[in-house]
Amino acid sequence: MSIHLFQEDVSVSIIKEDFLSTWLSKTIDSESKTLGEINIIFCSDEYLLKLNQEHLDHDYFTDILSFDYTEGDIISGDLFISWDRVQDNASTVKVSDYDELCRVCVHGVLHLCGYKDKAEKDKILMTQKEDFYLNLR
Repeated sequence: MSIHLFQEDVSVSIIKEDFLSTWLSKTIDSESKTLGEINIIFCSDEYLLKLNQEHLDHDYFTDILSFDYTEGDIISGDLFISWDRVQDNASTVKVSDYDELCRVCVHGVLHLCGYKDKAEKDKILMTQKEDFYLNLR
């Protein structure tokens, strides 16, 4: 199976498609899961806001929306990532755009693997997992 990357209404020149696909596949393997089909779609704030409003009834910007189609241990889904938010977040936390892009991608994959981030203890575990996999790049 595979990971596919798309750009909807933005142009993200820093994407290293082969690297991201391989790294995220290894992340899924490390979680004792099997890669199904994952689409990562980079888009603008406005595009993602519209999805957030239509599908989740949320009226705010976010960096990622995960649509989970996982069945059992076969990880599949669509990850919509706002390139605008990635760049703003990178500036705020003083990391490169690429490092932040990787963090958001692995965050989405971890959601598909079953990790949550609403409760404080879940947020802590999610951040630890993100940091762990970011260090394996």
